Amino acid sequence: MGKSPMPAATAEPHQPSPSPQAARAEPDPFSPPIPAGTLIYDGDCGFCTATARWVERRLGDEYRVVPSQQVDLDSVGLTVDDVTRSAWWIAPDGTRSDEHLSIAGALGAMSGPWPAIGRLLTLGPINPLARWTYRLIAGNRYRIRWPGAARCSRQ
Repeated sequence: MGKSPMPAATAEPHQPSPSPQAARAEPDPFSPPIPAGTLIYDGDCGFCTATARWVERRLGDEYRVVPSQQVDLDSVGLTVDDVTRSAWWIAPDGTRSDEHLSIAGALGAMSGPWPAIGRLLTLGPINPLARWTYRLIAGNRYRIRWPGAARCSRQ
């Protein structure tokens, strides 16, 4: 079954923080530019890293999963505050989504049942519940013990 980009979500993705004064992360000098079809996550968080590895194993070679600490944030229009608060999905068409919509986008790029689950996260009454669940987990990720992963360093 071929991979295809996920259709646009019904909910508006969060816009990146507009503050030009926000601190920027130093990019890894060996990291190539971020292509469309990329999940950006907090590499300092064990839960986020373990989840990102799970996603990476299920995405095709045309997609990337990259810790935010290795991204030139200016090049993708994000700030340190943006990537500290949420994971980000940069869709093949260049659209950026955060929070639960970043997860929905990554699921939509997988094969098997995952795209349907990704679409489900964006529908009607499930959309706000998925957003709330994402925020609850993100806000408490430093408390989550994930087997084989370091505890999140952010509190």
